[in-house]
Amino acid sequence: MTAAQIRITADEINFLIYSYFQDSGFGHSAFAIRNEGRLQNSPLMSKHIPRGELVDLLHKALLYIEVEAHWRGDSVTANCKSGFSLLEPHVCSADHLTSRLAPASTVSVAEPQSTRVTTTAQLKTLTSSSFAQKDDTQDAAPAMRNVLPSTLKESTLSISTNGNFTPEPNAKRKGSPVPIDEPSEKRPRRETDMDVDSESNLKADLHLAPELPKKTLKPKPRAQGPGDDTTPPQVVKLLPGHKAEVFVCAFNPVQIELLATGSKDAVVNLWNLPRPPHGVNNFARPPPTPLVLENFSKSPQGDLTSLHWNSEGTLLAIGSYDSVLRICTNKGTLYFSHPQHQGPIFATRFSKDGRWLLTASLDGTACLWDVREKCLYKQYRCHKDCCLDVDWLNDDTFASGGADMRINIMRIGENDPIKTLDGHQDEINQIRANPSGTRLASCSDDTTARVWKVDNIPPSADVIPGLVASDHVLVLEGHKHSVSTIGWCPQPPAGMNELLATSSFDGTARLWDSVTGECLKVFADHKRPVYALDFSPNGQFLSTGSGDGWLYIYDVKTHEKKWSWYAGPEKPGVFEIDWQNQSGVNRIALALECRQVAVIDVSKIAALGTPEYIKNTHPKLPIAKPALPRTSVPSSSRG
Repeated sequence: MTAAQIRITADEINFLIYSYFQDSGFGHSAFAIRNEGRLQNSPLMSKHIPRGELVDLLHKALLYIEVEAHWRGDSVTANCKSGFSLLEPHVCSADHLTSRLAPASTVSVAEPQSTRVTTTAQLKTLTSSSFAQKDDTQDAAPAMRNVLPSTLKESTLSISTNGNFTPEPNAKRKGSPVPIDEPSEKRPRRETDMDVDSESNLKADLHLAPELPKKTLKPKPRAQGPGDDTTPPQVVKLLPGHKAEVFVCAFNPVQIELLATGSKDAVVNLWNLPRPPHGVNNFARPPPTPLVLENFSKSPQGDLTSLHWNSEGTLLAIGSYDSVLRICTNKGTLYFSHPQHQGPIFATRFSKDGRWLLTASLDGTACLWDVREKCLYKQYRCHKDCCLDVDWLNDDTFASGGADMRINIMRIGENDPIKTLDGHQDEINQIRANPSGTRLASCSDDTTARVWKVDNIPPSADVIPGLVASDHVLVLEGHKHSVSTIGWCPQPPAGMNELLATSSFDGTARLWDSVTGECLKVFADHKRPVYALDFSPNGQFLSTGSGDGWLYIYDVKTHEKKWSWYAGPEKPGVFEIDWQNQSGVNRIALALECRQVAVIDVSKIAALGTPEYIKNTHPKLPIAKPALPRTSVPSSSRG
């Protein structure tokens, strides 16, 4: 029977590239090809494309090309030791320095990485669920040409002894990758694989070297749970209420039991979390079914990018890829919505007094909304390209950062920026003001973070609109890839300057002295891009989450890794972290790629030695209150 002809459409190619852009964190490029190719009208938008599918197919294409190039079986091809490349023609050579049977990789293909759309950077960096390194220098996939026959049996190609290459009818594509240090098991041999005789004939025809000794089975992927053997798994409650990847999460600043989470399918869940019971062996009960805020968005691209509560905890601002601003009450009712923006909304930020709300959009504008009047107050066309993030310096002054590499300082009532901060050499991913509003930190795709002094802005009467200022800036260098997230330590340890943390696609997080610019510590435990970081509200700990599925918690003063938790091998990414510590409740919420929300009861983790844990284990032992540093100020609400 004649096999059906292979059919490839332009839509399929465009959709593979679109998925690759999303996997790689190139949110703007993905948005552009989706609109240029009108992919939103394609039936392919409803299909699930496994992470790294384009890379996987290219890898298999190289395997096919290698066999095709060596099929002649002459002395040159039989002893060829040259590698294969996607972009360079292959020339057989027997004098290549690399041995054919050496275990070193001769084909370098970057594996996909998991990604978040939380703050500006994370929607920009993730909007899907994975990431591939830009420079292809990390996480390279194993070479496919070391032992040809066994490799072919594991691919989606099968070879017959007459030289014909046909795809296996029931071949499965690769699923979600597991952490790099925990590779998956090889597929067991099937009855449909080549038998011993045909495999021997193939070796003889290709003049291949004898088969290497069979490798022992590799260990199974690591199971979900704490990284140590002492923490009870029950300290982590998994909330399975979402049907798509969870991108954002935010605790209510007043109602400590209320947690908001948002996912890729435009659904917001409001969880009523029971208060954790006292006693180290008593664990919180699962929460009731969440209040679901859904069907807000009719767009196929309704990914939620931002959740931000006002300081009173009564209103929740929701940013979405469908370009519509929505504000909901803490009871789940819609307070206000508006389609003013013409592109995805990347950030939403209430002012500290709750009167104003800022939004940042791909359309290059920042909108200022009057919350009480439920109306647009002013739209600032302050960037030539995307406006990627906004933050408040005080109740009437705010900053915006954009893809045009500039930061604009704006004041309510002024039409133009009162100051422009120049210096970054690539898109600005995130900006954050310190608690006192005197300094502004920014991070960029140019691999740097910067700290700007913004307490010297003159009164409105003395302002020269559009004044460009590059002085009073501290450049933090050291990351090897895009810096995606930045955060201030709410209360640095006594005797220390204000501290700043950054995370990057290079797989590391860094702790900085924000006054001297000294890098105090490089945290390099993650194996994939770090998407999220958050300090504990008291400034004692720093937490980081990555596409490799791990949450790590570090001691800010000693820089030691204190505790860790793994999200599991299937869709492991940790996209956002929110740490709550008030009224005797100390817990962490995680937005996970595996369509779940994790809530961690920090008071039950011995390794962290928190006052809550000491009180749970030794109720009669007095707990000394930590002394506040001289420069400490009350921490602002998280966004």
